[in-house]
Amino acid sequence: MDGRKEAFDSERGSGMADNGSGSEQFSGLFEELVSAMAVVNSDQIDVGEVQDKLNRLAALLRLSKGVTHTYSSPADEKSGRGETIISYDNGKSGRPVHTVRIETSLMSITTMTVYMADDEPDLTDEELARIDLVMRTALVFISRNRLQDIAYQFAFYDDQGYRSIRSFFKYLAWNGKPGAFDGMVAANYNFRHFSLVNDKYGREAGDRVLRNHYDCTQKLIGKNGILCRLGGDNFVCIFPREKLEILMEYFRHADVPYDSEGHTIRVSAYVGVFVIPDGYTVTDPNSIMGKVMLAYRVAQAGVNDHIVFYDDELMEGREQAMSIQQQFPGSLEKKEFVVFFQPKVNAVTGEIRGAEALCRWFRDGNIVPPMEFIPVLERSSDICMLDFYVLDRVCGYIRKWLDEGRQVVRISVNFSRKHIVNEHLHEDILGIVDRHRIPHRFIEIELTETTTDVEFRALQRIVGGLQKEGICTSVDDFGMGYSSLNLIRVIPWNVLKVDRCFLPLGEEENSSVNHIMFRNVIKMAKEMGLETIVEGVETREQLQLLRDNKCDLAQGFLFDRPLPVEEFEKRLDMHKYTIEI
Repeated sequence: MDGRKEAFDSERGSGMADNGSGSEQFSGLFEELVSAMAVVNSDQIDVGEVQDKLNRLAALLRLSKGVTHTYSSPADEKSGRGETIISYDNGKSGRPVHTVRIETSLMSITTMTVYMADDEPDLTDEELARIDLVMRTALVFISRNRLQDIAYQFAFYDDQGYRSIRSFFKYLAWNGKPGAFDGMVAANYNFRHFSLVNDKYGREAGDRVLRNHYDCTQKLIGKNGILCRLGGDNFVCIFPREKLEILMEYFRHADVPYDSEGHTIRVSAYVGVFVIPDGYTVTDPNSIMGKVMLAYRVAQAGVNDHIVFYDDELMEGREQAMSIQQQFPGSLEKKEFVVFFQPKVNAVTGEIRGAEALCRWFRDGNIVPPMEFIPVLERSSDICMLDFYVLDRVCGYIRKWLDEGRQVVRISVNFSRKHIVNEHLHEDILGIVDRHRIPHRFIEIELTETTTDVEFRALQRIVGGLQKEGICTSVDDFGMGYSSLNLIRVIPWNVLKVDRCFLPLGEEENSSVNHIMFRNVIKMAKEMGLETIVEGVETREQLQLLRDNKCDLAQGFLFDRPLPVEEFEKRLDMHKYTIEI
């Protein structure tokens, strides 16, 4: 600003100004313009006053219009992607008479062109010099403010226009007083298997889904809150408690447009939630971020609901989870994970027709319960390593049984949802099976239901690939997902494993809802040509129910708990169970 004042003083001294009232009027107006622009804090600038001075100078200099263009880069200038501002217009059409262009050190560009009405005489050299001075002064002012806007954008928004983590930390700092977050909730969420959206529909569609979901979430949050992107498809937000239910429902299942024609795709998210207590004080950003991120990581390991609320128990289990993660690689290498087998039995004859492979962890002479380590491993790709390890051990046992001339039955191995992003999963499975020279008919892969469109399509691809290679597939926990019927209608499963929740209780009447559903699920599966198995069979009454409904297989404590390999081999030699009803 001082440089512009010096330039003005220099021009006055050089004889540019004359003794006429027009020259004095210009000098006075220009000094007022420079003074109005010379405020250090841009937030305190009176934009209306600056605009008034420019308008009066434009009229004095016989201009009809002034047009300003701003561009973020030379490439934007070349393609015409920028902002246009009509800084002055008296309504008279005219011809362009002068253009000034300024490029900043950050490569942002500002240009201004002024026009004169066609009936106005040409500018004198003195008038053109005055016009050039005013234009350059205005452009320096505009560029300075534009740089502040760009700096703010860089600091608090990412390159795709989403609020960044710095915006979130700034929001927390502004509200650092006790009670500032009374009635508020914080959440960290990440889309489930979002890479499949990009693979299936393309990067452009994926970006559109992210933007549309973000915009809708922001609308649901409203003005009393904030939504920021941590990177990729990972977001953090704070919102009023009364919005909790509607937002969680949106995070569970959202039908989001992915193209200009409004076609939608269903997506869901893993969500970690912290209901902020009244009177809570934010001592540092991590006092909230740490809690929602911990709950989010636990949510990633969820089986049915992928939304987890932070509480003190999560903190208590954090150290245990870290210990499991640290011990896992070494324990896997030492083969501390042992495969157990739970028989699958013909519901009518009692013959052993198969078994499910289940993993047990023996560490320092103790058994680590599956519910302690499986959810922890589900938070990362560690669970995939364990699944392949179990499959490899199972194939080793089957090879042994074949070589010994034992009766061999089909063994099912559970595979986590984490595998669903692996485009080569069926090739990886075949690699292990074929390395052990196992006939494909002896392997069954159990996969759980899905809850989103992209997971559904990936599951369809995986099952189809295994089917072509003659490897059996079963849908585990049927009835727990939202799209169960569509799941068995479209995907060519071999086996339907009915969740124990469908088993009626002993005292229920045959006309009860549970009885009706159970009968019809079994009937439907049989008519579709699916082999049926019910897990969790513990009583003779339940077994009779399976027999009455012509269910193929039963699995549960009525026959055996999961057995170590030596005990299971005895059952194979025994060949069948005798259960009197």
